[in-house]
Amino acid sequence: MNGSETSYEILEARFGQIGALGEAARVLTWDRSVNMPRKGAAGRAEQLASLRRVVHEKTTDPAMADLLDAAAEEVSGDPWRAANLREMRRRWVHASAVDGDLIAAMAKADSACEMAWRDAREADDYETVKPCLQTVLDLVRRAGEARAEALGCSVYEALMDVYEPGARTERIDVLFDDLAGFLPGFLDRVLDLQAREPEPLPLEGPFGIEAQRSLGERLMVQLGFDFDAGRLDVSLHPFCSGVPGDIRVTTRYDTADFTQSVMAVLHETGHALYNAGLPPEWRRQPVGAARGMATHESQSLIVEMQACRSAEFIGFLAPLVRGAFGASGPAWSAGNLCRHYRRAARSLIRVDADEATYPAHVILRYRLERELVAGRLSLDDLPEAWGDGLDALLGIRPPDDASGCLQDIHWYSGTWGYFPTYALGALAAAQFFAAALSARPGIPDALSRGDFAPLTGWLGEAVHRKGSMPESTDELLREATGAPLGTGPFKRHLEKRYLSDR
Repeated sequence: MNGSETSYEILEARFGQIGALGEAARVLTWDRSVNMPRKGAAGRAEQLASLRRVVHEKTTDPAMADLLDAAAEEVSGDPWRAANLREMRRRWVHASAVDGDLIAAMAKADSACEMAWRDAREADDYETVKPCLQTVLDLVRRAGEARAEALGCSVYEALMDVYEPGARTERIDVLFDDLAGFLPGFLDRVLDLQAREPEPLPLEGPFGIEAQRSLGERLMVQLGFDFDAGRLDVSLHPFCSGVPGDIRVTTRYDTADFTQSVMAVLHETGHALYNAGLPPEWRRQPVGAARGMATHESQSLIVEMQACRSAEFIGFLAPLVRGAFGASGPAWSAGNLCRHYRRAARSLIRVDADEATYPAHVILRYRLERELVAGRLSLDDLPEAWGDGLDALLGIRPPDDASGCLQDIHWYSGTWGYFPTYALGALAAAQFFAAALSARPGIPDALSRGDFAPLTGWLGEAVHRKGSMPESTDELLREATGAPLGTGPFKRHLEKRYLSDR
């Protein structure tokens, strides 16, 4: 630091360091899920805990409060710097509310519980991981209580705010209650229509993993993914991580069914394109980050659900699939493949669910984790509550915990308050895509040729390059679509795809 630096410049340098440390933590977390041997778990937990502690100490430095106050006048008239300062203050408030020892304890507990979950899920043994999960929940609740006091909101809202700034249960309840009221009747209509139609012809395997991987990589390149700045790997749960210039995408393969892996790759590539498209001049600064996880999820769902399950894109995809697996015949036609990808079912697994049932899976988790955080539901009663909730929303019950409360990694890795962003992202995806079609009517024709440039070009201008300049997902949606988040575009999309376009 020298005497000529302004308070804002000092803050920008400090948050640049914090951003770099966060990038290192993301790569270490990716490695834990993809490459790390089991015996490395304890050491990795210490590494991540130390990184989180250092980030916390830097963010809560006693000088921060004065620097943030002094910088307010310095950024007047510069919208990007003003937004960056706003986001710096938000991160400082969150960090200052939670003690550094608690941050480190959470990192260690999260790592230990995630590794225990891997074994428990494979063995369908919820009881063995429940004590670890209780430790994680207790720590999450403590952190949530501290943040809630600082933010002036409920404990659960404070947890959501980490992932979706400004998220409030009152607003989410309105949206989710609307969906929960619409989806059961809609699903009945879809299933009734499907029952009167011929079943899709089976796609007979086996489907080699290398062939699936090659097909996935081909599609990623088609979307604009740069393999000189990223990679594709295998993990238990598909995800996208890493940093701009080093983006890590993972998927999982099933030799009996290639359809899920293909869409998982396309979904995670949507996340990757958003990460790569964030404003490079603001890298490692808070304003250069994604606006929130609802926006992030909308970008993956625009690719997977809105674009890549469209009849236009599947017409492009079908010959690639035939070539990848050396297949031919009516089962491998674009029309039959389209029927597979538009098949609704009362499914147990969230990540494999169709558009008509996916929001119900998210609503279930949202309701359960609110009860768990509030202490109104115990972990002992979670499996039964899961079954009751799924039965109420979809009319089915999981036969075991592996397909019930053990199926997702989130709670076991300390990610609480995240689940609602998945359904919020689905709503936003439909709203963004409708706006993109209005602005660029040639998008469907381009998708039929495998050309994503018109769509990704619009997304780059309307979403990606704005980073966290808008203060909320609603503000970003207003700028891009003219309206805050709503359920209308999503419901219209479902009606058209599943009932009209048969």
